[in-house]
Amino acid sequence: MARGSTRASNGPRVGVGRIFAAFLLIGATSFGGGAIAYLRNTLVVKHRWVDDETFLQLLAIGQTLPGLKATNVAVLAGDRLRGVSGAIAAMAGVCLPGAVLMYIVGVVYQAERERPLLEAALEGVAAAAVGLILATTLKLGRTSFSRIDDVAFILLTVVCVNRLFIPVPYVLIGVGALAVAWYGSAAAKWRTIP
Repeated sequence: MARGSTRASNGPRVGVGRIFAAFLLIGATSFGGGAIAYLRNTLVVKHRWVDDETFLQLLAIGQTLPGLKATNVAVLAGDRLRGVSGAIAAMAGVCLPGAVLMYIVGVVYQAERERPLLEAALEGVAAAAVGLILATTLKLGRTSFSRIDDVAFILLTVVCVNRLFIPVPYVLIGVGALAVAWYGSAAAKWRTIP
């Protein structure tokens, strides 16, 4: 059995065309960081292709990899749903609208030097994207972070990045290693209790 078909058998069997169409809609209707909210809504709520826990795992992996989070999550989700062909369909779907739109905006931007309307539109989109990120964070936080040590790792990450100005990759590696050690020792302790 091929690697792609083995990986795809772990999740629901979804056609490549459906994957492409779903991610094309996400790519065409999401802006900036708001893409993560649309990804969650499509994958977890609308199609039920993955659950919240799996989405968080995909998001965590996508965030640690180089590149855009939304694209990384799309590739990982597509791979989970249909293997390599699903990953390619998801990546093409999520990237195509943005690429076409950026080309058009680039042409318009060069043609129109005075662009107050364009700048106003971009400021409005940025504000909406922040709101979508916050809403998604709150939804995921309610279902995923139920213990005090979860909150402690979140606060440690925020302090390291925003107050100590440690680069994000170093914080992810350091806090991630600390969390693995913490949760690993906690799991081992619970397994040894009779």
